[in-house]
Amino acid sequence: MNKSLSLVSALVLAPMLSMAQWKYPETAKVNQVDNYHGTQVADPYRWLEDDRSAETAQWVKAQNTLTFDYLEKIPYRNALKKRIEQVFNYQKLSAPSRKGEWFYFYKNNGLQNQSVLYRQKGLNGAPEVVLDPNQLSPDGTTRLQSFVISKDGKYAAYTLSKGGSDWQDGYVMDLTTKTNLSEKIEWIKVSTISWQGNGFYYSRYPKPEGSALAAKNENHQVWFHRVGTSQSDDQLVYQDLKNLQRFHYLQVTEDEKFAILIVSDRGKGKEGNALFYKKAGQESFQPIIAEVDKFSYSVIDNIGDEFLIETNENAQNSKILRFNPANKSWKVVIPEKAEPLQGARTAGGKLFLSYLKDVTTRVYVHSMDGKLENEVKLPGLGTCSGFGGNADDKFVFYTFTSFTFPPTIYRYDIATKKSTVFTKPELSFDPSAFETKQIFYISKDGTKVPMFITYKKGLQLNSQNPTLLYAYGGFNVSSLPAFSATLIPFLEQGGVYALANIRGGAEYGEKWHEAGMKLKKQNVFDDFIAAGEYLIAQKYCDNQHLALRGGSNGGLLVGAVINQRPDLCKVAFPQVGVMDMLRYHKFTIGWNWSPEYGNSDDATDFKNLYQYSPLHNIKSVAYPATMVTTADHDDRVVPAHSFKYTAELQAKAGAVSSNPLLIRVDVNSGHGASNTAKSIEQTADIYAFLFYNMGFVPKKL
Repeated sequence: MNKSLSLVSALVLAPMLSMAQWKYPETAKVNQVDNYHGTQVADPYRWLEDDRSAETAQWVKAQNTLTFDYLEKIPYRNALKKRIEQVFNYQKLSAPSRKGEWFYFYKNNGLQNQSVLYRQKGLNGAPEVVLDPNQLSPDGTTRLQSFVISKDGKYAAYTLSKGGSDWQDGYVMDLTTKTNLSEKIEWIKVSTISWQGNGFYYSRYPKPEGSALAAKNENHQVWFHRVGTSQSDDQLVYQDLKNLQRFHYLQVTEDEKFAILIVSDRGKGKEGNALFYKKAGQESFQPIIAEVDKFSYSVIDNIGDEFLIETNENAQNSKILRFNPANKSWKVVIPEKAEPLQGARTAGGKLFLSYLKDVTTRVYVHSMDGKLENEVKLPGLGTCSGFGGNADDKFVFYTFTSFTFPPTIYRYDIATKKSTVFTKPELSFDPSAFETKQIFYISKDGTKVPMFITYKKGLQLNSQNPTLLYAYGGFNVSSLPAFSATLIPFLEQGGVYALANIRGGAEYGEKWHEAGMKLKKQNVFDDFIAAGEYLIAQKYCDNQHLALRGGSNGGLLVGAVINQRPDLCKVAFPQVGVMDMLRYHKFTIGWNWSPEYGNSDDATDFKNLYQYSPLHNIKSVAYPATMVTTADHDDRVVPAHSFKYTAELQAKAGAVSSNPLLIRVDVNSGHGASNTAKSIEQTADIYAFLFYNMGFVPKKL
């Protein structure tokens, strides 16, 4: 890439550069035009989809050189990174899970790239390391994805991913000696691990042809692996060659009496799943729900020969039914409530149900036949997870957190119905110096939308506070209040963090989700825009002190919004975003998103996608300072989305925008940061880019 010496000097002095000083890397164009239902759509950067080409690698190198040269000139960038490291450097523990006399848990001493798996005999035993992923790669980017112990506690099947990829390799550990057996299982993806007898079930794809990180994934299969054998000896349990874009998972009940097969067909735009069961010793699966349709079903547990099943069939907030396979009868155990059911777990002969009420958790304990016994009193309004366990457990663990409440693990005694603190983190800062409030604002169509706003106590509403607005808005995913130490350095500087619970998520059940998907996707963008306008109207910030951030589907959100309202904010971070809405389904498991977005193969869907696709709606106008982020091992939302979007943004808006339009491509990382160090580095760069482009100079760090 070419960059003048005058640009380097100017970067030291001021963030606002005229574009006469900018020289973005040259991006070649090709004469590629596609016909979508009679509409001709140019795709001049199609060549950037080839993640293995030398030309793409050179383009990435040139873009990264430009971006990191820019970031290195920000005088307080390293100080921000050090402060983030300081606040993040505290011990982090997971809630324990019991297997026989052993309790297993994860611990990170503070800045370890990966959390380490430990175990101890009883709650007072001496902890011992079971598996330390930090020892598996020089840069700490190999991640332990799953660790599932056999019923007798003798073996564990576990999977590892490398460099942030979604591909996983499987291994078997002898837990007596904590050593691996000889077998290795490859090409695992979108999989559960479930033991039955002397082996376990897992899901995989055939070895991909071409790029393992970009090739379309089809023909998802369920296999059974017996301990002590090679993968070539594994038994194919289930595949469907007539429906190559289906997912197949298999889970085994705790008593290993039943194997449950889940089949989904999102490639054909169906939201629900089919459900089958097979009793131990039987060869064939029997249907519970024979066809994939719009409703979802999941087995929570079995009660003898019957199943407890959670479903949203004619219940947008979900309900729990009991199914008797002998006579095919159904019985309502827990009817639908006004609040969406967030989770259902069993332990100690009880049914633990968590619900969302205005985006905060409520937990209730029921008998297995559905009778309400009590509510679990939580420490406050926040997010709670856990409560699962074994049928003979006397107590369970759960974790509670909120924006200013660090994750704290509680022990819940099932008999006494009492909670006690099991462990809480020791911090080097005081989270009580900050406060959070939940407000409700009105979107374009009159819909009331919740938003959490967090800031340092004593904040002045003078429109000058650096404000970071985040949202996701899709795939029935709820954005819940949770503590993040990496926010502290931003809040300490007087920053305001806002989390908008826009439509498309699950905060108010399936109805909230449906209001932000497919042909209603514009509601998501309108909700996000209205959130920014609320923050400006209430004088938290003005449009020169507002930044937008979102990742994956949220990256799409940010890209679409700055196309529609480039004047709304000063800074934007579209991260690992789905930016090419016309071709997303052609890579890895992108076809799986068709129920959410629609598919350009359909004429009606194409028209809708084309009118908001971030890549296809960039204008030749001034854009906010934008730093796109992606990673070379992202095989969920392939980096080609961000590559093509950045090239188009620089070509069209770069000629008229005085703000930098950059892309930051992480190496040996994936859809999320592949280790702690990379996460901290990226966060520091985001804060530095935000402050610098707002003309804000941080106080002493």
